[in-house]
Amino acid sequence: MRYFPLSVVLAAFPIFLAATPLFSPATAQQTRPPAFAVCAGCHSTQVGKTAFGPSLAGVGGRRAGTLAGYAYSPALKASGLTWNAKTLDRWLTEPKKTVPGTKMPIIGIQDRKAREQVVAYLLTL
Repeated sequence: MRYFPLSVVLAAFPIFLAATPLFSPATAQQTRPPAFAVCAGCHSTQVGKTAFGPSLAGVGGRRAGTLAGYAYSPALKASGLTWNAKTLDRWLTEPKKTVPGTKMPIIGIQDRKAREQVVAYLLTL
């Protein structure tokens, strides 16, 4: 058996991760976390497909309440939020507290780990 110095192994590790399909963005996009089921009841992840709620495709970096073709609440339009890890986490914790007057009907995802998985997934769409 051949052993490599730790410095060689550590230097090669990022290359290994980048080449491993398990960690590719395409794979992450296809693997919905179980907690996303509460979102999928109202939201599509396909571009241009609006359901009860707006499509979540491309949500990362988008300003809240601006996706064309969806009738957002005045409160969400005026919120000034831009969707990123921090704002999505806050929103998914308590939507009605984050933006009073929103029409989002869920109370939030209370389990921190489940919420983090949903946020990470949303940012791959």
